[in-house]
Amino acid sequence: MTDHILLVSTDKQARLDMPEVLRRFGFQVTAVGDGSDARRLLSSDVPDLILLDDPWPKDVGADMMEAWAQDLPILVLCGGDGMEAALQALRLGATEFLAKPVDPEELAGAARRIIDNVLLYRRGEFYTSVLRHEAPSLLVGESALLRRLLANLAAVAATEATVLILGESGVGKEKVAQEIHRLSPRAEGPLVAVDCCSLPETLFESELFGHERGAFTGAAQRKPGLIEQAKGGTLFLDEIGEIPVPIQAKLLRVLETKRFRRLGAATDIQAEVRIVAATNRDLDGMAQRGEFRQDLLYRLNTFVVSVPPLRERREDIPPLVRHFLSHPGLSQRIAKRTSESAMQQLVAYDWPGNVRELRNIVERAIILSGNKLKIDSEHLTLARTPASAPSGGVTLTFDHEPSLAEIERRYLQLLLERHEGRRSTVARVLGIGERTLYRLLADLKASSEQDQERGVRGEG
Repeated sequence: MTDHILLVSTDKQARLDMPEVLRRFGFQVTAVGDGSDARRLLSSDVPDLILLDDPWPKDVGADMMEAWAQDLPILVLCGGDGMEAALQALRLGATEFLAKPVDPEELAGAARRIIDNVLLYRRGEFYTSVLRHEAPSLLVGESALLRRLLANLAAVAATEATVLILGESGVGKEKVAQEIHRLSPRAEGPLVAVDCCSLPETLFESELFGHERGAFTGAAQRKPGLIEQAKGGTLFLDEIGEIPVPIQAKLLRVLETKRFRRLGAATDIQAEVRIVAATNRDLDGMAQRGEFRQDLLYRLNTFVVSVPPLRERREDIPPLVRHFLSHPGLSQRIAKRTSESAMQQLVAYDWPGNVRELRNIVERAIILSGNKLKIDSEHLTLARTPASAPSGGVTLTFDHEPSLAEIERRYLQLLLERHEGRRSTVARVLGIGERTLYRLLADLKASSEQDQERGVRGEG
């Protein structure tokens, strides 16, 4: 992927000569003569480096330069009379400056070094902002499916209804449970999550309901169960389909009577807890086979939340990726972003592992990209083919081994058809600016015409 430099200079000749020089070294360069043009371009297409040539436009003030420096590296070129301005630019956050006249190889080398190796450490207030605005990973995005899900969560959270969360592995069912708890009147109470897969059947009853001293061999003292630990809050039973059938009857009693009894106890205890359950299994089918109690299923079905798989809300992939890249736990304090080709690849992938797989892919890409600011296609470790081709995804078929350009062209055509030619929507789905989309369409059109011309000439 060609690295993009935005040149800002009042010198008309420099705006002609410098891009020509940098293009010989493999850079893509856009040159502008004033701050308003620079601002307009930055709103739709983010470059890898801003090259600020002294004397720069008068409307590029301290506020604008400081705002640019928060997100992008800035290389300043200054003449002998512009040294003070260059130092001021450095104080405002510019990365580096070079004194003019600049040798072309030195300029290209500095640009390459800055783009590939500069580590942009965020200040403390960045982390405060991330923590203040951070939402559970699943809840990042703007798709209609996600908005509908959020509306359902807000509606049920205010009640005491039992909730059953359905969805494939990795869609973020626990995050949904966290959101229900956060929005509920019980938010100040504990949220106790139970992984029903990890509890051995012999210990399940004791862990869930607790036990009295002497209830069984080794019970040396009274132990409160998980239901008691969640008092005043929410008990989240993840993968409830794994609960042993004998325990299902006792859980049904908790839902119906709001009471339970510790192992070895003679009296009941009030269950002051709301129960939220989740599964990726077919409970209806299990109930028909006698593997899950039908009456328990009726109780759990009070309010069902279906979490859509990631392949059905692809427009949420770019904001999810940006969310993970800004997450302090993943970002390693380096502000990274993805190239257009990498984002296209992420959007086109079918994500059998859903949001969990996306997070893991992004985390590995952060590690593999090292000190580079940009995550590119070679840093992605996507499976060659998904385990299956679920309905609602994107399937591209060819009668030959396609080139990357053919795949991109076919995928863009599919998106344009799906969104009825609305290029702004397609750009949003791909996570790129409309200007970038227009350039991409033009490049692919040119590539298609070249392919057709070669076909006419009979070239292989």
